[in-house]
Amino acid sequence: MEHIVVIGAGQAGASLVAKLRQLGFDGRLTLIGEEPVPPYQRPPLSKKYMLGEMALERMFLRPEIYYGDNGIDLLTNTKVASIDPGAKVLTLTSGQTLAWDKLAITTGSSPICLPATMGGDMAGVYTMRDLADADAMAKEFAPERRVLIVGGGYIGLEAAAVAAQKGLHVVLVEMADRILARVAAPETADYFRDLHKGHGVDLREGVGLVELAGQDGRVCGARLSDGTQIDVDFVIAGIGVRPTTELAEAAGLTIDNGIKVDGLGQTSAPDIYAAGDCASFPFGDTRIRLESVPNAIDQAEATAASMLGQGFPYVAKPWFWSDQYDVKLQIAGLNTGYDSVVTRPGDKPGTISHWYYRGDILLAVDAMNDPRAYMTGKRLIEAGKSPLKHPLSNPNTPLKSLPLHGTLAA
Repeated sequence: MEHIVVIGAGQAGASLVAKLRQLGFDGRLTLIGEEPVPPYQRPPLSKKYMLGEMALERMFLRPEIYYGDNGIDLLTNTKVASIDPGAKVLTLTSGQTLAWDKLAITTGSSPICLPATMGGDMAGVYTMRDLADADAMAKEFAPERRVLIVGGGYIGLEAAAVAAQKGLHVVLVEMADRILARVAAPETADYFRDLHKGHGVDLREGVGLVELAGQDGRVCGARLSDGTQIDVDFVIAGIGVRPTTELAEAAGLTIDNGIKVDGLGQTSAPDIYAAGDCASFPFGDTRIRLESVPNAIDQAEATAASMLGQGFPYVAKPWFWSDQYDVKLQIAGLNTGYDSVVTRPGDKPGTISHWYYRGDILLAVDAMNDPRAYMTGKRLIEAGKSPLKHPLSNPNTPLKSLPLHGTLAA
């Protein structure tokens, strides 16, 4: 009986094993996860879970009974020590070995921590990536406490929103000239800067963390690059993530900003596949790695089909979201290489969208509380169509009849 093993029980791993069964795989199937709970949704960790609006059981991707009912051997609280591609055997940290016929690596990504030389190893310094992180810092979120958030990307901004909503004093520092510098246009950054300042967040751009101060092994203060010193009760580092590739690298697999896979999810080793945050894959004439739930699901399902010989090259359709306060940001496409941004006001207060162009080609859309703009932009990008810029900027031009380049009307 063929044995397929999947290492990594996050969104991609859970999607992959479910798709294998759905496509008719009836062999032995094992899913290995380091955490002590079944696969769960990660986005609510920094939002609804931290706010107490979602219980743990509601975050499970599937009921725990699902895995047994579908013949999936779910190994929780289990860590893989090494992979031997030639022998097709993996070794767990317990010393147990598992033989496999095909292997999928869906180990996701890991947060970048503040270095110990900066004080990052002190008690009271956190990252936000998994359930253990959320549970460990939950006790810190009490009104009037002082939190320093390092990093003005979406992770840091979402943490700041939760803290502000819970009545904490929030200082957020971003070393770059502005928040969201790597991922969004100045127009989108302006929107979220105003949003956070309106909720009392002390947002400092162009300011970095120099070092943390501690007392009895716990953080109590911080010195910033502008020379100021602040008192803090705890710190959250939201300075990015990196693909979790250590196992693959040690096994000799090719690494290229993640585990390098082809369009079918195949790595450089026979019968070893990868999907999700940890994998880089072909995208047009380049390679990319996407850190998003939609990509984790879609790529994992495409890889499952490939593992069964039913596959076709994976074509990513990037989309993302972020929830902050009462604002839902929805992003379609990738804005890499844009040279202009068209702003379109929404039809309600606080709604707006920013449309990224390279020349006359639409690349991406950021929509704030404007789902119609998001859906229209997503549909156009996936169809390879681009609206004319001037009519797009006029909110009186209906989205459904935007004039397109090369046509008289949509």
